[in-house]
Amino acid sequence: MLRFLLKRLLGLLFVLLGVSFITFIIGYFSPIDPVLQLLGQHYTPESYVRLRHEYGLDQPWYIQYAHYVINLLHFDFGRSIHNQSRRVIDILKDGIPISAEIATWGLLITLLLGIPAGILSAVKANTWIDTTNMVFALILYALPGFIIAIFAQLLIVWLNVNWDLGWPVTNWGNPWQYSWSDIQYKLVPVLVYGAAGYAYYARLARTSMLEVLRQDYIRTARAKGLYESVIIYRHALRNALLPLITVLGLSIGLLITGAFFIERIFNIQGIGLTTINAVTQGDYPVIQATALLAALGVVVGNMISDILYTIVDPRIKLS
Repeated sequence: MLRFLLKRLLGLLFVLLGVSFITFIIGYFSPIDPVLQLLGQHYTPESYVRLRHEYGLDQPWYIQYAHYVINLLHFDFGRSIHNQSRRVIDILKDGIPISAEIATWGLLITLLLGIPAGILSAVKANTWIDTTNMVFALILYALPGFIIAIFAQLLIVWLNVNWDLGWPVTNWGNPWQYSWSDIQYKLVPVLVYGAAGYAYYARLARTSMLEVLRQDYIRTARAKGLYESVIIYRHALRNALLPLITVLGLSIGLLITGAFFIERIFNIQGIGLTTINAVTQGDYPVIQATALLAALGVVVGNMISDILYTIVDPRIKLS
């Protein structure tokens, strides 16, 4: 286990270094000039030269990148170009709790509903239960997440107008607090996030379970007269979960940065909306920081999925 963790941590360093270099080069050669974006109507040649010098943008690219990496070693992502009074790390601290909360609850809904629904469809294959569940999942799967979010908003507006519901349409309550007013803000975005993932997990769980149920050892267990519940939960379920763990690792890795469309449509001030605003404003320090955050999440998520593999199937060894 220790050797595995050390190898993954070493790999993580190379991944972060590679991502930092790619995002830096993309920003360096981008046609969007962040200083021009910052100055706007207040542009003068003198102020333009002064700001480029203050931000070190007049230096060669390799010197700029070296300074950037050195600052990263001190967890210093620099200052936002669009909002000079704020450090990037402070912007991330504001957005991470919100994005993590959206994705955590949304992922729990996805797992608690999607996987059991898929397993049930496999066990009841070719029955009305299977057909109804898969038609519903297929409809959700065919709809992009942002379309589901827009439909949800329209439904809330209709209910507010016709039923005087008074339900909030946008924004987010206080992070990780659950008064009734906070729940009203959070419920619909979380359900939309969960619905977007439900269909994929349900279909994948059904396919995986059906494949396992066709194996010879399952036929042997049935021939021996074992109860169907024992066959499903003790013998089939573990192996059916293995493909799901791979997807789960990616989902865990995107807990912080995976709610872009939710935050954009519901105007939630998380990492996703922060990144979108940074891209439109040419705020490269923020873009680079969120890219590194996403890369870190994916690598950690894959590490967690590898560990879960060994728990579900002890035959798999970490190496």
